[in-house]
Amino acid sequence: MKIAIASGKGGTGKTTVAVNLALSVEGMQLFDCDVEEPNCNLFLGQELEKVEDVSCPVPVIDSDKCTLCGKCAAFCRYNALAALPTGIMVFPFLCHGCGGCGLVCPEGAVREEPRVLGVVEKGKATASLEFYRGLLNIGEAMATLVIRTLKGHIDAGRPAIIDSPPGVACPVIAAVGDADYCVLVTESTPFGFHDFKLAVEVVKLMKIPFGVVINRDGLGDSRVGDFCRAEKIPVLLKIPNDMRIARLYSEGIPFVEEIPGWKEKFADMFKAIESGSESGVMNA
Repeated sequence: MKIAIASGKGGTGKTTVAVNLALSVEGMQLFDCDVEEPNCNLFLGQELEKVEDVSCPVPVIDSDKCTLCGKCAAFCRYNALAALPTGIMVFPFLCHGCGGCGLVCPEGAVREEPRVLGVVEKGKATASLEFYRGLLNIGEAMATLVIRTLKGHIDAGRPAIIDSPPGVACPVIAAVGDADYCVLVTESTPFGFHDFKLAVEVVKLMKIPFGVVINRDGLGDSRVGDFCRAEKIPVLLKIPNDMRIARLYSEGIPFVEEIPGWKEKFADMFKAIESGSESGVMNA
């Protein structure tokens, strides 16, 4: 089973939920797909080793063969190629690696070379947790390719948690796309509620079963809870606006390791998701 942890808004506590859930269930896999700023390992402290580079094939134009017909530039929907009077200009950072420019070139003047976008890393496995993360190189925009490569390491025979990027754009779609269940983490504030509704629309369109974790419960108002009741969205867990949890977070310590009872709460949430339960609120 693949469980994606997502939200419309950044900073709601996706990593908090992902890490603490992963540490509460034996035999779990954790994949940090927030590749622009992965931070799960700040709480795990595992030694990381490189698994593979993630690269994108980009075109290289053979000027001796090129007749400046412009078909390659006309084909590219990402404007990674521009036909100039003196030659074809390539913008590697815009290339999505589809290979179409080479297919439409009548002279065979286009070849491809790999350009490294990022890396997949693996943590030192423990008996209870296996951890992978993706890291996009600074200045790159192709987060989705790193996410897809990272998810290729999921062992289908074990449960996996996917810590998704914030927002509702392409990287989130890539992370959440084939999940069996999505946990939306939100907070009951005007900004959090606004972006939470965007995330709800996305998972509905993708037809992915989902539930909600309300983080920092007690901060703000009751708008998220009221919305969930009206829309019949299961609230899986409420994490209180507790100074102890905030202090442990600031020190990079998962609070299930320090505060009694929370490991059981997260384990119960996992069992509820696993069994397909869509009823009941597991309060703090």
